[in-house]
Amino acid sequence: MARITLPPGDFEEPYRLFMLAPEIAGPAGAFSEAVYNKSSLSIRMRELLRMRIAQINQCVV
Repeated sequence: MARITLPPGDFEEPYRLFMLAPEIAGPAGAFSEAVYNKSSLSIRMRELLRMRIAQINQCVV
């Protein structure tokens, strides 16, 4: 759940977040594409790193 107030709507949180700064949506999408589809890391390693980052940031895993 987001810690900021997002615009209301039926879209999922990430889409409503980019409504606040639409100029960021393109670069963020390109970054996500590179991380998930063009990475040399295995899926297991990416998930391990994602979980560790969440733990460091005190997010519930």
